[in-house]
Amino acid sequence: MEADRGVQLRAWVEYYRDLGVYDFYRRGEAGEGGIASNPAPEDEVLEIVQSAVVASPPVAVPSGLVARIRPPDISVVSTTSGEMATRLVSFDSLAPLPASSVPIDQRAAALRALRKEIGDCTRCPLAYAGRKKIVFGDGSPGARLMFVGEGPGADEDAQGVPFVGKAGQLLNNMISAMGLQREDVYIANIVKCRPPGNRVPEPVEANTCSQFLLKQVDIIRPQVIVALGSTAATYLLGVKQSLSGLRGRWHSCRGAKLAVTYHPAFLLRDPRQKGEAWKDLQMVMAEMGLKSPARK
Repeated sequence: MEADRGVQLRAWVEYYRDLGVYDFYRRGEAGEGGIASNPAPEDEVLEIVQSAVVASPPVAVPSGLVARIRPPDISVVSTTSGEMATRLVSFDSLAPLPASSVPIDQRAAALRALRKEIGDCTRCPLAYAGRKKIVFGDGSPGARLMFVGEGPGADEDAQGVPFVGKAGQLLNNMISAMGLQREDVYIANIVKCRPPGNRVPEPVEANTCSQFLLKQVDIIRPQVIVALGSTAATYLLGVKQSLSGLRGRWHSCRGAKLAVTYHPAFLLRDPRQKGEAWKDLQMVMAEMGLKSPARK
């Protein structure tokens, strides 16, 4: 446990350094540019980061700590007290909706350009947590229906494609039951790198990656988005609410109607909820004018 925590803390230090922030921690009196002189040793930095980022509830940060650059989801309320807060912002509030949509014949090229922009991403700590491949997205650039999950698992991390493990097989079956094929829809995740041990993405990870998912949604302009699970719903809608409170009704996201249902991985653990998930998908089908294929 302690070894894992040390790796995580060092990842934070390297993350800021990759951003070009070599002086983001200082101790002593402020010098030129408002940054204190006499840098703290790395062991002390790890302690500072642990106090400011990892500890819960937050504890006091030594006076003189100055965060010059921070991930977009973190607001430093007070650098002297060390109070830090994370903000939940809906995708509708993150950026204005583009005035015009990307022509359908240009969407594939636009997605390729976005993938190139992401590059070998080191924007958040997941880049240092054993990631093998960035899992960008999969499916039709002209899709009317988009599924958004939480994050890649081991199979997805190995192949670089979302939803290819057991949960992916179940999602494929769900799509087929709606009268569609996987190639007809688009599938992505809140984060594009696998969180260690398939844990829930941290806010800094999810919010750092949101800019790219938002651009994917804006390029594809789906008619309907299905949020798979509470994590996807939380970040797409900017609200933290129980799944039961979000299911069964329509929400809005980037000009699309958004429905919330269970994540396929949850349905594998609790198959009793498959009937409830099917109700959610039937609501989507009615909106899109889809019919289930006739059983043979």
